[in-house]
Amino acid sequence: METMPRDRLEALQLKRLKETVQKVYTRVPFYRDKFEKHGVVPGDVRTLADLRKLPFTEKKDLRDHYPFGLLAVDKSEIVRIHASSGTSGKPTVVGYTRRDIDQWAEIVARAIAAAGGRPGEVLHNAYGYGLFTGGLGLHYGSEKLGMATVPISGGNTERQIMLIEDFQPTVICGTPSYILNIVETMERMGKDPRKTSLKYGILGAEPWSMEMRREIEERLGIKAIDIYGLSEVIGPGVSIECHEAQDGLHVMEDHFIVEVIDPETLEPVPEGADGELVFTSLTKEAMPVIRYRTGDIASLDKTPCLCGRTTVRMSRVKGRIDDMLIIRGVNIFPSEIENVLLSVDELAPHYQLMLTRHGPLDEVVLNVEINPETFAAFGGDLNLEGARDLAARVARMIKNACLVTVEVHLMPPGSIPRSEGKAVRVVDKRAEAAPRA
Repeated sequence: METMPRDRLEALQLKRLKETVQKVYTRVPFYRDKFEKHGVVPGDVRTLADLRKLPFTEKKDLRDHYPFGLLAVDKSEIVRIHASSGTSGKPTVVGYTRRDIDQWAEIVARAIAAAGGRPGEVLHNAYGYGLFTGGLGLHYGSEKLGMATVPISGGNTERQIMLIEDFQPTVICGTPSYILNIVETMERMGKDPRKTSLKYGILGAEPWSMEMRREIEERLGIKAIDIYGLSEVIGPGVSIECHEAQDGLHVMEDHFIVEVIDPETLEPVPEGADGELVFTSLTKEAMPVIRYRTGDIASLDKTPCLCGRTTVRMSRVKGRIDDMLIIRGVNIFPSEIENVLLSVDELAPHYQLMLTRHGPLDEVVLNVEINPETFAAFGGDLNLEGARDLAARVARMIKNACLVTVEVHLMPPGSIPRSEGKAVRVVDKRAEAAPRA
């Protein structure tokens, strides 16, 4: 599949695209209504270029049809449910049939193989397990490939280090920031990270710079491979770098069609130009997506890769078109934090998120005003134990609701800058904190 001639691959894509379009038109009222409003029917899709006639799908559509309004199968056929966080407190829900799970496992197995994994070896999986697709996605793919899979998940870092030493894995999976945490913990324990059995790291779920890649590779003595995916499309494995070149992420084109569009005009951009990634699934049963706008900015490259794969490669994701923040692998919108703050009586509705970087890791400080009554009750002293307790309580509430750790600084009334236009909720100083070349 990954080395077939382009004409054969595109013929397969067209066949599967026609089947998918017919399925969603017949079985999903949302798609049928949307197609009809755009004046298209399944028969209008005769070539791959005709995909552009179809309307886009957005994250809002999934939220508006929460939880199961976009299923293309009966709910009784669902064997797995994953979800990601949403701005309104409702997650974005994705269902999987048994066949979806099997195909996802095959996709991820191919991804792990591209990254250097081999049957009979050991894979250490430090991605989080649960509704997040990362942990179970890599787990099933590793088993499908025939690797001995260590489902350690995240946390308990010293135990992770012990198991790496004892089980001798060749592949480690996790967010770049957590893998770096493992490296730093090993160094504090007096161990040399470069002397482990690890050869490859499959890292993703958060933005990471080339500088962080180089630091991880140098300090851990591995090749650090970028993996991409999102739950709405299927999860991790949509694309991955090959270990031979590490030059763009190969898209699993027999399962997905990728486009890059100008997010303003919605028109396709030339090959190599940056734009918004858009994916159409070709083999999903439970929740196919048509022209799903990811919000991720990248470019495409169809030139041959030295590994021999003929699939198109996408660049590493360069940013997002909206205001979503990704902090250490967690997707978070400022409005989600705002929902928490507005539920705390002692706080005023004025806050700012200060993003900076401590070394290669992102740090978040939440500056939030307390209301005048609470400020008076503290006697104007925000160093009192009661004020410290309030800050800790707010931090715990945000962690529980949004799955992100923030350092909460209580501020006096009127201290957060006001704006005559849109409030400035996020101050991003990560670029200023980044070390200069």
